[in-house]
Amino acid sequence: MDSRFKPKFNIKKGDKVVVISGDDKDLKKSRKVLEVFPDTSKVLIEGVNVVTKHTKPSAQNTKGGILKLEAPIHISNVLLWDAKTGGPSKAKRTRENGKLIRIAKKSGEVIK
Repeated sequence: MDSRFKPKFNIKKGDKVVVISGDDKDLKKSRKVLEVFPDTSKVLIEGVNVVTKHTKPSAQNTKGGILKLEAPIHISNVLLWDAKTGGPSKAKRTRENGKLIRIAKKSGEVIK
């Protein structure tokens, strides 16, 4: 991605989102965003895209073994969860008292 312009996303860490495509697609279940990677346009979501990682024994992990952890997915595969409608919703950003706020397009509610 071009380093001149930093992309702006409506999804932040701690938001509730819905996976709208891929193996973990579920439009009725909201999940929590653990981390956002704006430079690669990816998000890390709790319980989504779980991969197995084989680790060798080391000083920190003397046993080694197989770990199950989440891998990031592209930000275009998720939508914000709208609590009022109980489903996914796009978001728009508006300025209120000099501060940017996010508003769900379906219900018009402010996203916290």
